[in-house]
Amino acid sequence: MAKCALVKRNFPPGVHGGKGKRRMTEYGTQLREKQKAKRIYGLFEKQFRNYYIKAMRMPGDTGEIMQQLLQMRLDNFVFAAGFAKSRAQARQMIGHKLFYVNGKKVNIPSFQLKVKDEVTINPIKASRKIFSDLEKRLENREFPVWISFDLKNLMAKVISRPIGDDLDKSFNPRLIVEFYSK
Repeated sequence: MAKCALVKRNFPPGVHGGKGKRRMTEYGTQLREKQKAKRIYGLFEKQFRNYYIKAMRMPGDTGEIMQQLLQMRLDNFVFAAGFAKSRAQARQMIGHKLFYVNGKKVNIPSFQLKVKDEVTINPIKASRKIFSDLEKRLENREFPVWISFDLKNLMAKVISRPIGDDLDKSFNPRLIVEFYSK
């Protein structure tokens, strides 16, 4: 039987010659931003790409328009207005037909709102447990400038398109536009 010589290492196990973290490529940075935005809004790749294509066809800054389209989705609006605690909860509530848009039931989370659209709670389902603490939660809430909220009637209205500081700053839309424009 041959004897095995022990080799003493000058680095911890699992670090195979790495002298530090590798620098991310430009493509990797763009991909990470796109994935981050998709995760925030809970979208699949095809849905997200369609928002980019729609924004690209509209006049103006593609990144800003894409952000506006994402912000004007019904599920995001329900979350931003404070009806739901998360975007995922908003999607589920919309799927259960808990909201009216301009007096009509809507159960599509990706429904695109327009300026002057009004979102109200379905009066038949307003007594549900999920809405029991809503008034207390919304009393001291700061609403985005593009949303008008009537606490008495529990009605939120889109008063303008979100612009500049009203848009979500948790991802960089410029990198996403660069990613898709390749």
